[in-house]
Amino acid sequence: MPIYQTTSYQFDSTEHASKLFNLEELGNIYTRVMNPTQEALEQRITALEGGAAALAVSSGQAATAVSIQNIAGAGDNIVSSTDVYGGTWNLFANTFKTMGIEVRFVDPTDPEAFRRATDAKTRAYYAETLPNPKLNVFPIAEVAAIADDLGVPLIMDNTACPVLCRPFDHGAHIIVHSTTKYIGGHGNSIGGIIVDSGRFDWAAQAERFPMLNQPDPSYHGAVWTEAVKEMGPVAYIIKARVTLQRDLGYAVSPFNAWQFIQGVETLPLRMREHCRNAQAVAEYLESHPAVERVIYPGLHTGEQKRRAETYLQGGMGGLVGFELKAGVEAGKAFIDNLEMFYHVANLGDARSLAIHPASTTHQQLSAEDQLRTGVTPGYVRLSVGIEHIDDILTDLDQALNKAVGGLKAA
Repeated sequence: MPIYQTTSYQFDSTEHASKLFNLEELGNIYTRVMNPTQEALEQRITALEGGAAALAVSSGQAATAVSIQNIAGAGDNIVSSTDVYGGTWNLFANTFKTMGIEVRFVDPTDPEAFRRATDAKTRAYYAETLPNPKLNVFPIAEVAAIADDLGVPLIMDNTACPVLCRPFDHGAHIIVHSTTKYIGGHGNSIGGIIVDSGRFDWAAQAERFPMLNQPDPSYHGAVWTEAVKEMGPVAYIIKARVTLQRDLGYAVSPFNAWQFIQGVETLPLRMREHCRNAQAVAEYLESHPAVERVIYPGLHTGEQKRRAETYLQGGMGGLVGFELKAGVEAGKAFIDNLEMFYHVANLGDARSLAIHPASTTHQQLSAEDQLRTGVTPGYVRLSVGIEHIDDILTDLDQALNKAVGGLKAA
């Protein structure tokens, strides 16, 4: 796959240029909107998730923002699961508020909470398949059924479990990924992607989605559900590309898109090893006398076990959370004593990573909101890599022993 490291593209004629700008013909105009390398990535992730069309953007945060800004504006609201990444929570609770978009957070342990929070101004439901850091699998089919009943699209962030789960198979309508994570897999590029299933009927819900069903003054008064009908069920993605992508400039670098394409080629192999190693790490931590509790889908019981087994068909993921009996200071000492694990704000890398969310990724949240997202003061999250399991367990063992031993000596 070549890297089209270019800003713009030669038109065949003035007529050709006019057709491209008027959406009579699809093609490349300017890399802020579309690029051939980017298009190849979009096609592969669309196929991976079983969707109709996709838009690659500059980051996972951009993917989340655009997925909602594409259909919601000032005075509108969305309903979100409380179990989301700290950066997403901050985007929803604070930045969206400045744009006039209200986000109503509900507890996903009760799917009907989404129905109760819905009104005529609700434009979407939003959730993470495997929430970081809570690691309780989201009830996709249950909420998707409510979404279909009320005419609201369910947007699923599937960042933590590509290949393992295909949310469209369970009724979701839109998928977002931070391709920075498992899809890229090597901690070298930032990016994101939005995938449309093509099965949500935007025209049937014209009053709820005026941005797609009323004339758009930013594009010659185009009514998106009508303007691109002959191209297939792609109105949502086309609008995102030619309005938000064009105007806000969330463009992914062609080189980064190429890196993600390389990642996709080894994704199934890496996910298999992530899951295998994470299961072994979770079982090791569960048996360690210094560990208070371990959070991992493969160890869940009851309803959470049922959800994990229903939705994570390819494995239970590569993320493991735990707390030490000695509390927050022991957790910090554990991280400081790791030798092979990297202490970075990322997940889904081929290398093993560790972080203390309360002081890093979720630090901007209030103590109350941290607890709502599953972050307690002593919680440590591991993103288990694909190194040899003996090396992974050896590093964990020596760091735990030094952390607990150091506190006892003090």
